[in-house]
Amino acid sequence: MTGVPASAAGGASGARRAAAGAAAAASTAAPGKVAGPAAARSADGGAPGAGPGASSGGRPAGAAAADEAVPGEDAGLDAQDDGKTPRGAKIAAAAVNQASVWNIANLLTMLRLVLVPAFVALMLADGGYDPAWRSLAWAAFAVAMITDLFDGHLARTYNLVTDFGKIADPIADKAIMGAALICLSALGDLPWWVTGVILGRELGVTLLRFWVIRYGVIPASRGGKLKTLTQGVAVGMYVLALTGWLATLRWWVMAAAVVLTVVTGLDYVKQAIVLRRQGIAERKAALEEKEA
Repeated sequence: MTGVPASAAGGASGARRAAAGAAAAASTAAPGKVAGPAAARSADGGAPGAGPGASSGGRPAGAAAADEAVPGEDAGLDAQDDGKTPRGAKIAAAAVNQASVWNIANLLTMLRLVLVPAFVALMLADGGYDPAWRSLAWAAFAVAMITDLFDGHLARTYNLVTDFGKIADPIADKAIMGAALICLSALGDLPWWVTGVILGRELGVTLLRFWVIRYGVIPASRGGKLKTLTQGVAVGMYVLALTGWLATLRWWVMAAAVVLTVVTGLDYVKQAIVLRRQGIAERKAALEEKEA
């Protein structure tokens, strides 16, 4: 029997043990994975001189097969990672985005929208000249203007910016200011031309933003913020039933607000023209470079 391979010396029982070792190695790998060449050699009876169930490297066939199966498993995980996002993850992400609409910044914006009809009702109550009702209207206007200072800051600071906020915030701003100006002019407390200048400027700036939006965004200037503050103070003073020197003071504050409204409006026109020219020049240069 000298020189006869050990697997052959084992006879049928040795072959059965080798086959059992190969089956155990295959069971350690995930379904669909390739066990590796070591398990195949064990199933064929092993290498010459190897014992039953041993691989050519002298290690058990199960260990060799398990080592060979690891790369296949990693490849399967990589393929799963490269695939499409599971449907459950998309639904969860959509739920989070939907819930993010109800954040503190958007709630403040919604409060301002609700305060608009409330302000109008209080302003025009009892003919619109009752000092008590005018004081309540002033309180509603003051709350709306104060929340305007905080909702944008909260949204930018805590990453609460949403599509709803981008649309609703400017609408709420213009709605409360427009309602106050129209009510004051309708009651005869403020000349209509002042209301026309302020509201015309706001409408014009909004149209300018849409006109140049394909070329860029016109940033808010410090003058624009000062204009908004001055307008709020002036309109608030007109909402209150003031007399004496306070009534004279509010006229000067409103005059300053009108001047700032016109100056900042002209500045927006200048920025829009410059931004549009730059955008057209950049597009023309890019087109010429592409053709060249």
